[in-house]
Amino acid sequence: MIDDVLGIPDQLRDALWRIESARLEPAPSAGLFVCGMGGSAIGGDLAAAAIGDRLTAPMLTVRGYALPSWATPEWTVLCSSYSGGTEETLACLEAAEALGANRLVASTGGPLVDRARETAVPVVGLPGIFQPRAAVAYMVVVAAEVAWLAGVAPHLHTEIDTAAAFLADRAETLQQQAREIAALVGEAVPVVYGADLTAPVARRWKTQVNENAKSPAWWGELPEVDHNELCGWSGGGGDGPVALLLEDRDQHPRVARRFELTARSIEPGAAAVLRVETAGETRLERMLWAVMLGDLVSLELARLRGVDPLPVEAIERFKEEMG
Repeated sequence: MIDDVLGIPDQLRDALWRIESARLEPAPSAGLFVCGMGGSAIGGDLAAAAIGDRLTAPMLTVRGYALPSWATPEWTVLCSSYSGGTEETLACLEAAEALGANRLVASTGGPLVDRARETAVPVVGLPGIFQPRAAVAYMVVVAAEVAWLAGVAPHLHTEIDTAAAFLADRAETLQQQAREIAALVGEAVPVVYGADLTAPVARRWKTQVNENAKSPAWWGELPEVDHNELCGWSGGGGDGPVALLLEDRDQHPRVARRFELTARSIEPGAAAVLRVETAGETRLERMLWAVMLGDLVSLELARLRGVDPLPVEAIERFKEEMG
């Protein structure tokens, strides 16, 4: 799984090739829904964060069985499911068909692709060689490219290619930094905070720790954290969770001040507090750099705790019980 994370630069380039091979047609839209769950949904969040204020229409991630009640046929709906068997995403595809919206699918196969082929919905085929959570680069690129085709965002093709080279050059330093962060966390529960660009990255860190290190983890977003969650740290005695604050150089000046004060405020109740600043020139580079770092941290935690990161038995058992 470490190799999968370090392979993100090549995966970014392969994802661009797969989009081109799918021969998708532009379809100007009122907005874009990215429907998915877990690692397939986070690509929509991350792509929207990387695009940032360059979005010219809404780009929203839908986690669930239905599109918003106010959705109209003028929207584009991207249904992303790595396995192709995610029941919530299948339901969203059916809802988009009933609505008459423009539909696209990104998947390795399964019922989702079967249904797409039956109804002439374009499919971006993904390589079926990863754990679903390890296909994040593909999900980000597909969401970003579909946003461009839907007319809600600029074309990030060149930025994606440049980011791939940037990340490849920093693989060794990312691994070293991940080892240092994992050693700091140790056996503690990590709480990851982000803002703007790093908010969905914080969510990604949390879920990767859940699945790879088989550990509880939590995430939050500034400035909201400062209006409630701060109180949750006031009862600790220095043996609580480890707080990891993901910062970005282009964040709002008041948010930068909030990160500083938040770290100071929670320090007495935390086992440790670490502030991490993203690296890179573009928003896309910095976001992907932080994603790679978090994925590597989760795998280092698994190694330190003697946990096999590969299986997700709890999720499989739950799916069986759902039927």
